[in-house]
Amino acid sequence: MFLVALSFAYFAKALSGSYMKSTITQLERRFDIPSYLTGVIDGSFEIGNLLVIAFVSYFGAKLHRPKIIAMGCVLMAVGTFIIALPHFLIGRYKFETSIRSSVNSTNNLSPCPARLLSPAALASGDPLSKAPSTGTGCEGESNLSMWIYVFLGNVLRGIGETPVQPLGISYIDDFAREENAAFYIGCVQTIAVIGPVFGYLLGSLCAKIYVDIGFVNMESITISPGDARWVGAWWLGYLIAGVITLLSAIPFWFLPRSLPIPSDRGPAQCTPEQTSFIKDSPLLEHKYQADEPAGFLEMAKDFIPTLKTLLGNPVYFIYLCVTIIQLNSLIGMVTYKPKYIEQHYGQSASKANFLMGTINIPAVALGIFTGGLLMKRLKLSIMGAAKFAFGTSLIGYFLSLFFFVMSCENAKVAGITLPYNRVDGVSYEERSLFSACNSDCVCSDRDWDPVCGENGITYVSPCLAGCQTSTGSGKNTVFSNCSCVVAAGLSSGNLTASVGHCPHRDDCDRVFPYFLALSVVTSFIISLGGTPGYMVLIRCIKPQLKSLALGFHTLSTRTLAGIPAPIYFGAIIDTTCLKWGQKRCGGRGACRIYNTTAYRIAYLGLTMGLRTVSFLLCILGFVLLKRHLRREERSAHQVANGGAELEVLRKEEVLASNSDQSLRTSTTDYNNTERETRL
Repeated sequence: MFLVALSFAYFAKALSGSYMKSTITQLERRFDIPSYLTGVIDGSFEIGNLLVIAFVSYFGAKLHRPKIIAMGCVLMAVGTFIIALPHFLIGRYKFETSIRSSVNSTNNLSPCPARLLSPAALASGDPLSKAPSTGTGCEGESNLSMWIYVFLGNVLRGIGETPVQPLGISYIDDFAREENAAFYIGCVQTIAVIGPVFGYLLGSLCAKIYVDIGFVNMESITISPGDARWVGAWWLGYLIAGVITLLSAIPFWFLPRSLPIPSDRGPAQCTPEQTSFIKDSPLLEHKYQADEPAGFLEMAKDFIPTLKTLLGNPVYFIYLCVTIIQLNSLIGMVTYKPKYIEQHYGQSASKANFLMGTINIPAVALGIFTGGLLMKRLKLSIMGAAKFAFGTSLIGYFLSLFFFVMSCENAKVAGITLPYNRVDGVSYEERSLFSACNSDCVCSDRDWDPVCGENGITYVSPCLAGCQTSTGSGKNTVFSNCSCVVAAGLSSGNLTASVGHCPHRDDCDRVFPYFLALSVVTSFIISLGGTPGYMVLIRCIKPQLKSLALGFHTLSTRTLAGIPAPIYFGAIIDTTCLKWGQKRCGGRGACRIYNTTAYRIAYLGLTMGLRTVSFLLCILGFVLLKRHLRREERSAHQVANGGAELEVLRKEEVLASNSDQSLRTSTTDYNNTERETRL
């Protein structure tokens, strides 16, 4: 029952955590913030862990573990509800656009206003196009700081999640049969990976729904889910995840503090943690009396010396360093992988989340489960488990190098990736949005309202495309007499343009299936080493340090990987942005289009570079682990020899005692015989 309850808790926390990652781009657009700031929001979960995890792991192991886990689940649910709160406090979402369409009219104002200033003034930045908006649009600008609620809610989620892993895993390892512990932990981790499947699917569903669904006329919305300005119903998923997390807390309130020890684990095999929890066991002939609860000051006094002992274990310390570096790579990659699929392969946020949930995450779950099963079947030793984890990670590393060749060209956007006067080829040197073809229009260089010309090139706005008239409304708006929309081979023309980006590149459609297939294979292979690697952590330390070791490992990885990785990955991705959005009252908003080549090199290069460093440390780890095992064998041999010597001495003592008794008996018999002879 505890295994089922813990699995459900893992499922709930994994679902809400993966849903957070699936809403990264939605949060960027809704609050007009750059990627590094969404990385701060994502890392705030780890900040919550940092605040309490060491103390929860140490003191919680001496208290009622199931009830502490239950309280943590309740806190997670409350934090998830707080994340959704800004939607109900902030105003309706207003995306930037250069022309407003009217549903009740088929004829609209010209997207190309008459020129009032000279081209030189525009080129230098005229006040008409550069000045921030004023009026009612700016009154609610302060509401954009409500992303702080998302930050604080995620911190509370991190605090609530703290006891689930260290106390739950140590509880299983204490009261399960030794040969089944790895399998049970593998089951829990498998369920934990199934959670993200539903998290990303929930993210896919909510990304399709407009953020203000039910409050706006959808016919007046000129953008689609594939648009860089689209924001889905991000808040809805958090409400669903909060309810599921709240339900996961219920079973733990009714579970006991301790469980009966299996009959094959006698008193000699009981860990110090078990002896402090177990009172009476009906399955054993022996009864164990629980220790009296230690005072808080006594436990606190032992904390620092215990931590020094733990970090003094060289194998544990190297393992800690390796996992910190590898998790930096993993967390950064997973956090921005849906965004990478969106930006590099031209997929919508909904489709990217759907593919993550249905293809990538199941491969990870199958890999973790298979790894736990193989460890049980093969009965791997500590060294065998370490070699298995290293081997699978190395194979996945070499396969991941093929991602570099699965590239796409940049989208053709006039004035950003392509000059107005050249249809073929890509240039990053000429990024001027103004040209002779749109010199008769008073256009803003800060608007992002893309239109697709008949020539297959995207233009930043109808005005910058030189369009003179427009017909239709909403998504069906058509812009005509566009002076910048020129067919291939012609020097001038007045073609039409439609709302939205042009369809993505054909080369991406061919490469994308191979990217997905390779992603599935590498995820499965790397995940095979998950459970064996985790068991190395548990088995390389003393039993009485188990809960603290697990807790400190989680603390360190989340402090040095979970918090900084999304931030510096996001900051590096921000450097590849070609066009930033504009806030209603001035200032830089979310990125609208990236340099896909630079994005690919930065994203994949940073991921692979971190993993390369971790492999170098693994070599040192194997040397230390081998020495550690040799010392243990030597100690065990000495103990065995000492035990044999004690046994010989004990036998000699028994023999000597028997000899003395026989001598005394013989003397007594002799004396008795003498008495009888005298008589």
